[in-house]
Parts: sequence; C-alpha cells; structure tokens
Amino acid sequence: MRAAAFVYPWDVDGDPGAPARIAGLGVEQVTLAAAYHSTRALTPRHPRHRIVTAEYAAVLYPPDGRWAGRVLRPCPAGRWAPGDAYGKAAEALAGAGLEVHSWVVLAHNSRLGAEHPDTSVVNAYGDRYPWAPCIAQPATRAYLADLAAEAAVRPGARGTELESLGWYGLQHLHAHDKTAGVALEDAGQYLMSLCFCPSCRAGYGTRGLDGDALAAAVREALEPLWRGTDDDEGWPTVEKLLGQDTAAATRVWRETTARTLQEEAVAAVRAAAPDGFQVLLHADPVPYHCGANAGVDPAHILSVADGVVVPCTGGTALLAPFAAAAHEGTVLAANLTVVSGMGGSPGTLAADAARARAVGATELRLYHAGLASDGDLDAVRAALAGR
Repeated sequence: MRAAAFVYPWDVDGDPGAPARIAGLGVEQVTLAAAYHSTRALTPRHPRHRIVTAEYAAVLYPPDGRWAGRVLRPCPAGRWAPGDAYGKAAEALAGAGLEVHSWVVLAHNSRLGAEHPDTSVVNAYGDRYPWAPCIAQPATRAYLADLAAEAAVRPGARGTELESLGWYGLQHLHAHDKTAGVALEDAGQYLMSLCFCPSCRAGYGTRGLDGDALAAAVREALEPLWRGTDDDEGWPTVEKLLGQDTAAATRVWRETTARTLQEEAVAAVRAAAPDGFQVLLHADPVPYHCGANAGVDPAHILSVADGVVVPCTGGTALLAPFAAAAHEGTVLAANLTVVSGMGGSPGTLAADAARARAVGATELRLYHAGLASDGDLDAVRAALAGR
C-alpha cells in the first residue's frame, strides 16, 4: 500500500540530510505544506533549530500577481519560512526520489479573522471565531478558491491535499485553549458553530428561518448543555433541542454552502493544474461536522475529488462510509499519527495499516515525518519495510 508522509518546508530547508532520511522511511510520497495555519513545531533533528514558531497563517512561497488590489489575500510567511521555502524543500525532496504533493490549509486562518473581523464565523451569542472564516461570504469563497488553486499547483507538484475545505467552528485547538470546562460533544459543537453573520442570516432566510429567532432558539437549546443536564447524543439531540424542521433547515443551508465551495475550489485547482494532477480532501463522512477534516457527503465528494484523506488514528470507523461510496480509481488514504508524543502509535503501524486496508484504504498518510522522534521513525521504517 502506497505511503506518504506529511512534511513542513522548515523540516527540510537548511538540513541537507532530511530528504534522504525521509525517503529512507520507505514512503513513496511527501505531502508538503504550501499554505498553513499558525503553529509551534518541534524539529528534533534540524542542525540549526529545534523549535519553529509560525506566527500566523501564511503561504510558504511568494504569492503571485492575482492578489493585486484585493482586500483578502494571503500573507507570505515570515522568518520561519522565508522566500520560496516550499519550492526549495520540494526540489530537495524530489531529488531524493520522492513524489511531492502540496498540502493546503484553507478555511482555518486566525490572521484573516484578526485583520478582517467581518469574515469570521459569528455564533448565536455574537462571539466571533477569528480562526474560522465564514465560507458563506462571497468574498471569502472567492479568496479560498483562488488560494486553493495557487497553493495547490506549485511547480513540480503531482497532486494536492486540501485541508479545512468546509466549515470551521468552535473547536480550534488554539494556543492556551480554555474551552473544555463544559464538555461539548457533537450537538454542542454543532450549535456553537452555527454562523450568524449577515450572509448566513440571509441563507437561513432562504430556508424559511428568521435569523434572530434562530439565534434565540440556539441559545435556549444550549442551556441544558451548559448546565450539564442533557446527554449529547449527536444529531438526535440537535433535533430534540431545536426541533426537527429547524435543525434540518440549518443543515441544508450549511451543507449546500460547503458542497458548492468544495466544487468551486476543486474546479479552480483542476483549471490551473496539468493533466493527471491528483486532488484529495481531508474529510469526515458526517456532513455536519466542522474542522480540519471537513464534513462531507461521501458519495458527493468522491464525485468531485479523486479521493479523501481520513483520520484513522483512533480506529477505522470513518473509512467505511467512503469505502461504500468509492469507485474504481478512488484514493482512500488512511491518516495515521506516528508521533508517540501526539497520541500516535508507530509501533502498531503495520497492524493499523492492515486494518485500514481491510476496510478499504488504498493508501497511507503518516503524520508527521518532521515532528517524530528518531525512535518513532525507526518504528515507521520497520513497519513499511514489511509491506
């Protein structure tokens, strides 16, 4: 089963040994970040540094002239990835015999929300989520589609993986996050992720909902969850708290908004890409879910993209709906964390890969070659050698 490892440009640039070390793991491909959110990352083997702080969401290459005069445009990276950091890393990795695919983070951008607050998701209480651009807003949608095309189709890239191409919500894993005092599961996350910006209010109106009345209903629905007096059973709880018709109307608006953005972004990438360029989405088969793995309808997304990357570190349950909708040539990549300190299990990689294959996975994605310790990488090397 073909395997690829996630990599940041700063894992490679300035470290002459990195390309051969990554190729020596036994992977055939690297998925190299071209547009990425803010982060603080460990580089345990780099000869020049141990910690990289990416201060804001940025593109890791020089953006082109398409952004001239536009209000919403990507920010080039600062000192953590200067110049064409992506291009330098891609060239070095290709020189080691690795196929390079771009890794593009889209609707997850705290810098965009800080500089342009009106672009952010607004919850039923009026709180903005600056990390979560509202994907219903026309200007934001145009920005995301153009960013997808530019960041995905970098020189030498043979494909791309698009992350956060859908709704982002309350859950963020933000620095110094203090939102776990009340445990919100599926229903709570959904209700707290409903957006009430002007575009979404108008969208709810097309489904027969009044924005003010809906916001009030959401606040009322959340009260039992704040008190801890109602069990969260996922979508049935949303229906119970909002009413079936209201809950269904919000889903139709949001899922249609996400589906059409996914179609537009993939079309923009294909229009800019050479023949044979592969387009995958990081995806979750529950359409109302928010986050880096966008909630999608499996049959729809596999009619739009070439396949999906599915989180499988906690098990393979999320793969099955995609496998049921797959057709010949569909890529179903099981994403397995191989960093022990981040909850991964590199020592069981061979068994985990076998289970994913049995459910329908056609490829592996290993998160993350740059963050893993030497011991973790040794375990990956041994597991892939036994394929």
